[in-house]
Amino acid sequence: MKMPAMFADPQSPLYDANRNPKHVPPTLVDLNYNCEHPPPLNLVSNNLKTMYSIKLSHQFSTQMVSNAKTAELFFGHAYWAGDQASPGAGSIESVPHNTIHNWCGDYRQPSLEDMGNPLFFAHHSNVDRMWTLWKALGGSKRTDFTDPDWLNAAFLFYDENTQAMRVKVKDCLETTNLGYKYQDVDIPWLKSKPVPRKIAKKVAKTSGEIADVAEIPRPIVHFPVKLDKVVSTLVKRPKQKRSKKEKEEEEEVLVIEGIELESDAFVKFDVHINDEQDSLSSPNETEFAGSFVNVPHKHKPGKKMNTKLKLGITDLLEDLMGEDDEEVLVTLAPRYG
Repeated sequence: MKMPAMFADPQSPLYDANRNPKHVPPTLVDLNYNCEHPPPLNLVSNNLKTMYSIKLSHQFSTQMVSNAKTAELFFGHAYWAGDQASPGAGSIESVPHNTIHNWCGDYRQPSLEDMGNPLFFAHHSNVDRMWTLWKALGGSKRTDFTDPDWLNAAFLFYDENTQAMRVKVKDCLETTNLGYKYQDVDIPWLKSKPVPRKIAKKVAKTSGEIADVAEIPRPIVHFPVKLDKVVSTLVKRPKQKRSKKEKEEEEEVLVIEGIELESDAFVKFDVHINDEQDSLSSPNETEFAGSFVNVPHKHKPGKKMNTKLKLGITDLLEDLMGEDDEEVLVTLAPRYG
């Protein structure tokens, strides 16, 4: 969980002076990086559970697991030429891709630049490895997009003889077709599922119905809001008591839309569900649903972005015993920007 030492040696051609001097080895990476905030004491556990969230299957769960059971949840929204930019990133892009960019960049620079070459390419190769792992986790919907507009999208590259060549997305879906495969190594985050911080207490109403008791009432807000403080809102669910078959066929998704920010700003906020205690949950806990993270782009100063965030929450609601609830309490907690 460290930046490889070869990238931190000032005598090495792989070195970049604009990386964060506080984050060179032996400092551990923080996959839920909140910029100026100190990392948690349980950083290793947080990192493992953050990755679990991002990538896995129905048996496992969060970024790889519970938040990303479909191509759209993993890759992000479909994006055609002529569309408004940034239609909505997938779980792999916000965390760990964006957080690692921001963690490596120099906090003294105006846009936290820069990760620098060739660490940039090593990082993106690892993101590519996450894609390969995600597809191997199983599940009927953990597959690549099939839209021909995406499959036939083409890019120009130079080969080893400096000859321009056109490469289509469909040529790159399997690494073995490109002449390489990733080494099989132990993946500790596969067994690092977050756990609920508490099971909601139940009390009997006079009518005989069962109701949840929130320990800390949060004021319910009406959107849009400026996210300069923690806000909570109740969101009605489309259906309760879904069968196992229904859950396998269709993921329940929380959509946060109309996220407006400047593209050259580092912005991060966390999303919590049914988190009714005074202090909000960490990535170690099921109530932590995911994060929105923006990497500053200094070549677009002052340009406004309008985007959205989607989080798969089927497994989370199961673990929190919330399948019977008509509403979920959604809490947005600003972390930076």
